[in-house]
Amino acid sequence: MKFEDFHSGTFRQQYQYKSFHPAPINQEWSWDDPRISTLLERASKALGELNAFTLIVPEVDLYLQMHVLKEANLSSRIEGTRTEMDEAVLEEEEILPERRNDWREVQNHVRAMNEAIASLRDLPLSLRLLKQNHAILMQGVRGERKTPGEFRRSQNWVGGATLADAAFIPPHQDDLPDLLTDLEAFWHNDAIQVPHLIRCALSHYQFETIHPFLDGNGRIGRLLITLYLVSHGLLAKPSLYLSAHLEKHRGAYFDALTRVRESNDLGHWCRFFLQAVEETAEKGKETFRQLLALRQEIDGRIVTLGRRAENGRRLIQFLYRRPVVNVGLVAAELGLQYQAANQLVAALGEFALLEEMTGYQRNRLFRFRPYLDIFQAEK
Repeated sequence: MKFEDFHSGTFRQQYQYKSFHPAPINQEWSWDDPRISTLLERASKALGELNAFTLIVPEVDLYLQMHVLKEANLSSRIEGTRTEMDEAVLEEEEILPERRNDWREVQNHVRAMNEAIASLRDLPLSLRLLKQNHAILMQGVRGERKTPGEFRRSQNWVGGATLADAAFIPPHQDDLPDLLTDLEAFWHNDAIQVPHLIRCALSHYQFETIHPFLDGNGRIGRLLITLYLVSHGLLAKPSLYLSAHLEKHRGAYFDALTRVRESNDLGHWCRFFLQAVEETAEKGKETFRQLLALRQEIDGRIVTLGRRAENGRRLIQFLYRRPVVNVGLVAAELGLQYQAANQLVAALGEFALLEEMTGYQRNRLFRFRPYLDIFQAEK
């Protein structure tokens, strides 16, 4: 099937409304548009270079924890949460009560992503895996009553208060089994010659169009991108997450998906997706460069602490995992007396590595400012 000949699907009359039934995608794909070929080459190159960084950066898994947290935060923000990175790294009791629901959604997303990546060691990318992670995503938050971990058994819609004024109505629930079986087969069909980044773009579009869950489809669909790339060996580590790009270009993202359904313009969506992969991979490479430079700068400063240098190094390693701390936590982690821990925190404050963030005299929290700044969302 050529992109230029693609017909996105049909509208099917249901009771008092029409649902959109997308065309299956498990087939050969080709295109005449040379822009897609050029973007595919550039995106593949950038992705390969990003993957190389994850293989050479020391203790890369420490930094990937923050990549996961940033992705969870931004993917949730697209769906309406308002948790900031400084809040996302805190414990629940440190979050204002009125913001804890949003915080829990982000933490669920982190856990779902981590468990999904871990599951790929033993399980192939599958509908079963997506359902398992949907159950984690929905646990104890908004949407927990919308059949977590199960594909929907009723009609849903996007936009509007009811089916009558919906912006988009996905396929009827009775059509899900065939559509999802086709999608899963496409992920693993070795008989067709379709580049993986193109398969990934088509898979995300198809998943969002099927909208198989009652809630959480956007977050699971964006997680699917990373899972696909890891499961097919394009990434050795889960280092590419598109939500920062998609959140920044939210209108263009939704418009590109809509344009496929309404105008059959699959090429436009693939160009948008490949551009997102390239730009995100380039930003990921820059993030790793900044992390390496920060690590080198910190090592130089810690040496000047003299007898406290070893504890300073241990604290920095802890801060890579937990970038917001209090003195009591530092004392417990390093096995120090409170006064010694307080002095160590103060010393890192003088180096502009730790910054007090509460403004309180007691129960103060300190953030690992230069590290967190690297992962802050683009303004």
